[in-house]
Amino acid sequence: MPSSRKPENAWREAQVALAGPLLGSLGAAAIWAAGGYYHSRFLVALAFVGFLINLFNLIPVVPLDGGRAVAALHPTIWLLGLVGLVALTVLRPSPILPFIIVIGSLELWRRWKARKLPGFTGYYHVTRWQRTAVATAYLGLAALLVVAMNATHVPSSF
Repeated sequence: MPSSRKPENAWREAQVALAGPLLGSLGAAAIWAAGGYYHSRFLVALAFVGFLINLFNLIPVVPLDGGRAVAALHPTIWLLGLVGLVALTVLRPSPILPFIIVIGSLELWRRWKARKLPGFTGYYHVTRWQRTAVATAYLGLAALLVVAMNATHVPSSF
């Protein structure tokens, strides 16, 4: 998207978007390792929270990094992400989810309207290997985060 703040194409935006959850997950893994070394349930639980936050950030809705990453796969995944987030809001109400839904809906509408403008036509052009790399990184990181959350879950004792 031609702007001083936005990457020049969906491939570059996906790279930048996946870097945050990847580095955040590495940080949570370091906390997990420290928790294991020091036998600290608190640090292990803190690692769980870190993994959870990074997994949440991978939801394919545009204000989140997951939404920015899936732009390289296919923009309609944003709509699926919004529908899933609405379902999550109904099943597990949270005060932050409606804000993300509104922001995501507005950004989805803005990007949908701009998709055929001359400056945006090449933005979503992504080669097959780039699409495969993004899908592998996105789905692989999400799967690893689910496994890590399962491994670091500390049952409450109250």
